[in-house]
Amino acid sequence: MKKFILFIMNKIFFIKLYIFFILLIVTPSIAEINISHAIAMHGEPKYKSDFEHVDYVNPNAYRGGKVIFSSIGSYDTFNPFTLKGTAASGIGNLFETLTTSSSDEAFTEYGLLAETIEWPDDRSWVAFNLRKDAKWHDGKRVTPEDVIWTFNTLMEKGHPFYKYYYGDVEEVIKEGDLKVRFNFKGNTNLELPLIVGQLPILPKHYWENINFEETTLKIPLGSGPYKINSFDAGRSITYEIDMNYWGFNIPIKKGTENFGLIKYEYYKDRGIEREAFKSGEIDFFSENTSKDWATSYDIPAVQKGLIIKESIGHENPQGMQAFAFNIRKEFFKNKKVREALSYAFDFEWTNTNLFYGAYKRTNSFFENSELASSGIPENKELDLLQNLGNNNDDFLPPKVYSMEFNPPKTDGSGFIRKELSKATSLLNEAGWELINGMLTNKESGKNFEFEILLVSPAFERIVMPFKDNLEKLGISVTVRTIDSSQYQQRLETFDFDMIVSSFRQSLSPGNEQRNFWGSDAADTNGSRNIIGIKNPVIDLLISKVISAKNREDLIITTRALDRVLLWNHYVIPQWHISSYRTLYWDIFDKPKVRPKYSLGTNTWWIDTTKASTIDKRKKSIQ
Repeated sequence: MKKFILFIMNKIFFIKLYIFFILLIVTPSIAEINISHAIAMHGEPKYKSDFEHVDYVNPNAYRGGKVIFSSIGSYDTFNPFTLKGTAASGIGNLFETLTTSSSDEAFTEYGLLAETIEWPDDRSWVAFNLRKDAKWHDGKRVTPEDVIWTFNTLMEKGHPFYKYYYGDVEEVIKEGDLKVRFNFKGNTNLELPLIVGQLPILPKHYWENINFEETTLKIPLGSGPYKINSFDAGRSITYEIDMNYWGFNIPIKKGTENFGLIKYEYYKDRGIEREAFKSGEIDFFSENTSKDWATSYDIPAVQKGLIIKESIGHENPQGMQAFAFNIRKEFFKNKKVREALSYAFDFEWTNTNLFYGAYKRTNSFFENSELASSGIPENKELDLLQNLGNNNDDFLPPKVYSMEFNPPKTDGSGFIRKELSKATSLLNEAGWELINGMLTNKESGKNFEFEILLVSPAFERIVMPFKDNLEKLGISVTVRTIDSSQYQQRLETFDFDMIVSSFRQSLSPGNEQRNFWGSDAADTNGSRNIIGIKNPVIDLLISKVISAKNREDLIITTRALDRVLLWNHYVIPQWHISSYRTLYWDIFDKPKVRPKYSLGTNTWWIDTTKASTIDKRKKSIQ
C-alpha cells in the first residue's frame, strides 16, 4: 500500500511539473498580446489611452454653418470603392474606418469604429473590438459581419487597389459579438495591422442586395458624420452633419467635422473655378498655379481682407510630380531614350519665366522627407544595394552605387544646345538617328512620334516649350487635352504615351508601393503602376520596405528604392513646393496649432459673426 501511495504521489508530482513547464511556455505567448487604443508603426503612439483630444483641434469649436467647396469635371456615382465611374467629391464623409490616423505623427492609427486593437508582437494577426455605440445612419449597430462582408467584397469586386494593399490578409473571422480578427499569411508585413484598420466599413444589410460593381446615384448608407442632403447629378452635391453621429466625443474625432453643411460645386475647368471663387460663389480655393498665385489676386477682396491669401507650410513628403513615361510603349522601353528626353525639359527657364521662381526641382520620389536619397549610398544602404543579387544593368543601373541622382540643369537662358547635344548622343546609342529632320529608328525605320496627354489646360503653357525642345531633336510630339472622365478612363487602361502625374507618398511607405511600382500591378487596369514597371530589383526592395523591422531599416530601404527608381529614368522630375497655397473668404476660424502633415480644414469652423456680415462686406467692394 505504501508503495502504491508513493507511486501515486510521484505521478502527481510529475503531472504538476509537466503543467508547470507548459505554463512557462504558454504564459509568455499570452503576455505578448497587445491590447490598446492605438497602434504605431514604429515606437509608441503620441497620445496615450487617456487623451482627450489631439493637439491641433479646438474641442469647443462651433458646429454648424455652411461652406462651399469646388471640384472639376463631373461625377456619376456614390460608390467610390470600384473602378467604374467617377465618385462624387466628399463622399468619403459618409464612411468610417476601423481606425484613423493623427496628423502630427508619422504613422499611428487610433481606434475609430474599433474601441481597442489587439495584436501579437510578431504582428501575424490583428483583431478589432468594435464600439457598442458605432451605428449606421439607420440606427443599426456596426457588426463583425459588416467588416467581414466589406473586406471580402472589396477584394472580390472593389478597385484593384485593395487586392494589392491587402494581399497578405489570409482570412477575416468573427471572434465575438463585437470582435473581428484578420489573420495574415506571414509576419513580415509589419504595417498590415495598421493598414487593415484603414479599411472603410460598409453595411452588409444595405449592400448585399445591390450590384456593388455598378455605378449608382442611390444615396448610400454610412456610419460617418455626414449624410447626403441633396444633389444635382454631376453638377453639385450637399452634405449635412448628422447630429446623431455616434463618434463626436471619441478623442481622435473631437474638434473635427465642424461644418453643418458642406456643398461641392462642379466646374468645367480651373479658370472658371477660380473666377467663381473670386466672385464669392465658393468659400475656399487651393491655388496650384504659381502664375495665378502671383498675379490673379491683386483684387479689392484680397486687399481689404475679405479674402485671406495664405501660404501654409507643412512637413509632408512631396512625392514626385513628373512627366511619366508609359514604358509599355516600344519607343520608351529603352532607358537611354528616357534619359535623353529628360535633357529637353528646361526647368530653370520654366521656373523663372512661368512660375515666378516659386518652385524647387524635385530629385526624389520621397521629396521633402528623411526618406529621400541623397549623395551616394554608404554603409548599410550600400550593403543592401550590393546584396540585391542582380547584375542586369537594365534593372539595377551601375550609377546607383557611384553617383548622386540629379536631373539635368540648365543656365535658365532658354538656349540648351549643350543639353540637346547630350540627348542626341544618348538617342544614337539607343538606335535612333536623324534622317531628313525626323528622328528615325535604325532597325524599324519608324519615326519617333508620341502624344502627351493632359487633363488641365493650365499645363499646356508648360508642356509647349518642352514640346519645342523635343522637336529640335527630331521627335514629333502631339499635346492633347481631354475632359476628366475621358482622362480617367484612359489612365486606368494605360491608354497613353506620356502624362503629367503625381506619385504622392507618406512618411511611412509600405504596401501601396506594390501598387505604384510592383510587377503584378503593371498589367492590372486601374492600378497606380501607370508607368508599367516590371523590375525584379524593385519588387525585392518593395518587399523589404514592407517588412522593415524599425524606422532605421525603413529609411535605409526606402532610400535604396528611391535610387533604383530614379536611375531607371521612369519619369522626368518636375517641381515641388512645401506649402499649401490657400485662399478663403473671411468666414472661418482655425485652431491655434496647425497639424504637421495635413491642411486640416476638417478642424476649421465657421465664425458666426464673420459669416453673418460677409454679404454686407462683399457689397462694400462692389
